Amino acid sequence: MTQTLIMALIASVIATLLIVPVTKKVQKGEITNKQLLNSVISVLIAGFIIGFMIIYITKIDLHWTIFAYALPVIALLGTLLSKGLEQTFKGFIFLASLILLAFMLCAPFFNADEKYNSAKMEEKVEIEPFDETQTPASVPPRFAQNKMKKAFGQVPNTSYYELGNLQIQSVDGEYVYIAPVEFSGLFKWFNGKTTPGYFTMSATDSTDNPKFVKSEMTYVPSAFFNKNLERHIRLENPTLIFYGDPQLEIDDEGKPFYIRSYGEFISARNGFDVKGIVMVDAATGESEVLTLDEVPAFIDGAVSPESVSLQNSYFGKYVHGFWNSLFGKKDVRLPSDEGTEANVSPIFNENGEMYYFTDFTSPKEGVDSMLGYSLTDARTGESTYYTGNLEESYMDSRGALDIIEKKFIEKEWQGEMPILYNFYGEASWLAPVLDSNGFLQNYFIVSAANPEISAYGTTPNGALKQYKTALNRGGGTVDGTSNAEEATISGDVVRVYKERIGDYTVVSFLLNTGQNFVVSSQNAPLAIYLQEGDRVAITYYATEELFLPIKEMRIEGIVAP
Repeated sequence: MTQTLIMALIASVIATLLIVPVTKKVQKGEITNKQLLNSVISVLIAGFIIGFMIIYITKIDLHWTIFAYALPVIALLGTLLSKGLEQTFKGFIFLASLILLAFMLCAPFFNADEKYNSAKMEEKVEIEPFDETQTPASVPPRFAQNKMKKAFGQVPNTSYYELGNLQIQSVDGEYVYIAPVEFSGLFKWFNGKTTPGYFTMSATDSTDNPKFVKSEMTYVPSAFFNKNLERHIRLENPTLIFYGDPQLEIDDEGKPFYIRSYGEFISARNGFDVKGIVMVDAATGESEVLTLDEVPAFIDGAVSPESVSLQNSYFGKYVHGFWNSLFGKKDVRLPSDEGTEANVSPIFNENGEMYYFTDFTSPKEGVDSMLGYSLTDARTGESTYYTGNLEESYMDSRGALDIIEKKFIEKEWQGEMPILYNFYGEASWLAPVLDSNGFLQNYFIVSAANPEISAYGTTPNGALKQYKTALNRGGGTVDGTSNAEEATISGDVVRVYKERIGDYTVVSFLLNTGQNFVVSSQNAPLAIYLQEGDRVAITYYATEELFLPIKEMRIEGIVAP
């Protein structure tokens, strides 16, 4: 608050010097020293009050560039009220301020290269294969939000509050959704003073029930006056540039903190490049400014999803400058808008590190071909762009959602939160399927390169098993499955189960070693002859799954053609 008052006072002093004539000669005669003093005091007080109220109400930053918008008006007024040499001097300031304002307004036309360079990404071909023994964080936020609303009776004085925005976070190695309890209006805030806590729910287990955690919070986005979180952050840090909404993060002890990303303009007052966060204790309001390399370990989303979305647009649009993004559009790639948070989707890697996922598509209308996809580290802001297998054409996220919609057109179910994974060496879209009421029905997986290969199940891992079978029978392969190494084994068949699916037979069997295997007759045509008691030699992938995928199989006594 003190820094804001000082900044407002400095701004009012500058405005006073420009507006009030410092010489006694004015257009209508002379003014006395007393009149001059009264004018200075009046303008100074009025300027201070107006300036502070603008800052307080709008929560705008006091970066020096903001004055470029007010300076021409103030300088013009001072020029009109002055005379002689003073009028000439203030007129010069007015012209200079107009040039500065024009420069700032024209910044988007000439800083496209700087924006692109600030967002430039390391390029790779394909993401690492997914470990099928793990469960992806695939519970859709809309479903989690619905369940939390139904559990809202756990909140004391329920009528005072409403559910806030969801964030995903890793807490003690578990992926959970977090949603604060917010005030539902001014009078509710006046009566309640503090919010009672927040909800948590598993982001991997759709059967999990939301849990309400009691932890009183005073500084929240829905509070008013000085307790309003954004205003509190602004008054404490008047010159910082913020981009994106505040997000709730909890430490491993369950203590809530709000964070907000700050950064720098690319040039003039245009563009944004994230540099750090402001972290606020939601209970006490104590705040701390931290650079990205100083962010505590419990914070997953230090870089706001809004700033990541902005960087993605810079990287995709400005590869050859501003004008190319409007007309020629050579090599332009547009980030999709299918993400769950500001057009990006948070996901976690095998180490529990959070990334923002975005796929890029062609600017040409009616084309659902994916040009690539990016992963941005949510703590550091470093991004990697994956081109995918250049010999294949990948379907974008919108195309995957269209397939799901057509698959369940009679039930009017729709997909949500599509994420691209490397399943069994195949670039594949995984998306939860929700009904019209927002309830989770199943999980759908479809190949990005071969849309005719798809599967669904009631759980992500269940869908994955069905997808493996679909790959075996539908022309795909599991040659690049996971991080698993190839292994060989020989043994006697104890049990056999055969299932006709489409044009092929899927054979599952148990060896006397106690291991289970699965193979499609498309990859091993002679597998249809397999029976109990046969001795087989197998090359398989050691994925640690219950049914291990086979690469090659030889049945003793049966000669391959």
